[in-house]
Amino acid sequence: MARQNKKQPGPGLVSFVGAGPGDPELLTVRGRKAIEDAGLVLYAGSLVPLAVVACAGASARLVNSVPLTLWQNHALVREAALAGQNVARVHTGDPSLYGALREQAELLDQEGIPWRVIPGVTAACAAAAAVGITFTVPEITQTLVISRMEGRIPMPDNERMHKLATFETSMAIYLAGRAAENLGHELSRALPRETPVLCAHRVSQPEEKLIWTDVENMAACIAEHNIESQTIVLVLPAEGKTGAPSRLYAEDFSHAFRNGK
Repeated sequence: MARQNKKQPGPGLVSFVGAGPGDPELLTVRGRKAIEDAGLVLYAGSLVPLAVVACAGASARLVNSVPLTLWQNHALVREAALAGQNVARVHTGDPSLYGALREQAELLDQEGIPWRVIPGVTAACAAAAAVGITFTVPEITQTLVISRMEGRIPMPDNERMHKLATFETSMAIYLAGRAAENLGHELSRALPRETPVLCAHRVSQPEEKLIWTDVENMAACIAEHNIESQTIVLVLPAEGKTGAPSRLYAEDFSHAFRNGK
């Protein structure tokens, strides 16, 4: 693959920047620098607030990618990169999650244009941080399932929500708001209806709403608070349970840096 981390003679470097959940202060230092150094900043304006890319240079070209097709996006990136400009392709959250990264990178590889990925804070982690919870609780659950509700893009049959829920692990479900009724039905097939659920709407942004509910009342809660769009649902079967303390800090736990008693 045509990846490199330093500017070289020839085409500019394309950086796929994870913008985080929306708060400009949650943009990584490396991501901010990539935006500052770019001649073209191409951002998903439906999800990435303009404040996140406000650090772009005065001469940079800012383009909202929302109305553009893949090929139109690529044409802009290609033109800028082959002219020797660095490009910041700014994605919401983290580019590795639902970011259409592969098809964009493949086109760059075909052109011999160098690219890299700068990770970002995904909404699931931002939501957990906002309410101070952990996805993993010793001896209750050590697994986080990240998935999404089915929309225009179908889900594989073995990843139907009721099948994933049978593991009774923590879950972070994207695109959940507009499919809340179906999601509630799917989850209730595998989980107790009182299983705690956090509905996080536009997490980290001024319009943020963080609402606790449960599997049984989730759909009604989302409708009542009018948060059908840009809402992630965290299903947290360990919430409210004591669990066991981490063994890492136990006095009798030995590791490479400490001898336990």
